[in-house]
Amino acid sequence: MDPRYSAEAEAYRQKIQAFLAEHLPASWEGVGALSPEGRSQFVAEWRRALAENQLLAVSWPVEYGGAGLSAIEQTIINEEFTRAGVPTGAPNDGFGIGMIGPTLMVWGTESQKRHFIPRILSGEDVWCQGYSEPGAGSDLANVGTRAALDGDEWVLNGQKIWTSNAQYANWIFVVTRTSPELQKHAGISFLLCPMDQPGIDVRPIINIARGHEFNEVFFTDARTAKDNVVGQVDNGWAVTNTLLGFERGGRATSLSITYREELNLLLDVARARGATTDPRVRQELAWCHSKVEIMRYFGMRTVSSVLAGERPGPESSLLKLLWSEYHQRVTQLALDVLGPEALVMSGRPAASGIAGDAVGAPFSARSWNEVAMRARSGTIYAGTSQVQRNIIGERVLGLPKEPRADDGPCNESRR
Repeated sequence: MDPRYSAEAEAYRQKIQAFLAEHLPASWEGVGALSPEGRSQFVAEWRRALAENQLLAVSWPVEYGGAGLSAIEQTIINEEFTRAGVPTGAPNDGFGIGMIGPTLMVWGTESQKRHFIPRILSGEDVWCQGYSEPGAGSDLANVGTRAALDGDEWVLNGQKIWTSNAQYANWIFVVTRTSPELQKHAGISFLLCPMDQPGIDVRPIINIARGHEFNEVFFTDARTAKDNVVGQVDNGWAVTNTLLGFERGGRATSLSITYREELNLLLDVARARGATTDPRVRQELAWCHSKVEIMRYFGMRTVSSVLAGERPGPESSLLKLLWSEYHQRVTQLALDVLGPEALVMSGRPAASGIAGDAVGAPFSARSWNEVAMRARSGTIYAGTSQVQRNIIGERVLGLPKEPRADDGPCNESRR
């Protein structure tokens, strides 16, 4: 593997850098430096600018509204936007452009592609993810939400939980059970369902900090068109795995940029407090450096695979496992270095490294304290570390499966 980009790719990088210089103020410090109100206004205006300059989904085919470029150009955009601290779209574009759009490119019918993909790019359709249920988080194949065909419509009944940003969405992609008599994986279908109807009830889940990101979604005789099944009836498990690959591998090269900047901030903190003379701290910092470098090379390999015509597969679990466990350890080191100061909710902005910031700047005006607390959830959402290890062992390394009822991957338990 040659870790260098081609001359053509670097020329495109200069083009993106020029775009950023033109559209951002000279004093720009990243989205995280803005107030909540200023952030919302900026993101809305920024998305319009990206759409006008055809920078929302540059690797999508021209006939569906993309720019017809390759994964290299999309990777360069992700990298440069990460360095600049600007989003690649609006908050729910992570579900639309990052997940369901690429999945439709693989599994969708021509009619589905021509209908939904332009609406994803325009922002007319805003998506959320209907995966987790109270009894089906790590065990996604145990979903209980059911869909039955009634003439030309599917009728849905059931419940989803930890549905991020459902309060803003008008469409949801739902993993449902369409053939209860079949074994777990065989009886699942992947449906697209409109949210704006009487049969869908979105109830907020308010966290301990009085924030509202997650929701419960209840389906009571909710309806969607018969043609809104993706990848054929009872073949939803394959579609679900494809989408999870895009979810877990979508930030392949930009992750290392985020964590490198965060580690540099931690080095500044450690040096200022004389902590770099402590052998244990130095050893931990060296460990962190090695993991960030592994992320960088892993990201390059992922992009190389995509350019070779492969789509993200179970190998994406390797990166998810790596960054989530790394972030817990590096933020714990930050708290150790800060000592009692870590109890104060203020300080130098730091990278959050959470999925929710993938659509925004990687740096936010949070203290190390808050970043460390958020890092604790990283080994749970997007699939727990235990499930990631099972996927890696069984589907990547080919090891014998555990003696259990099902062998599938976990969905992101917070979506």
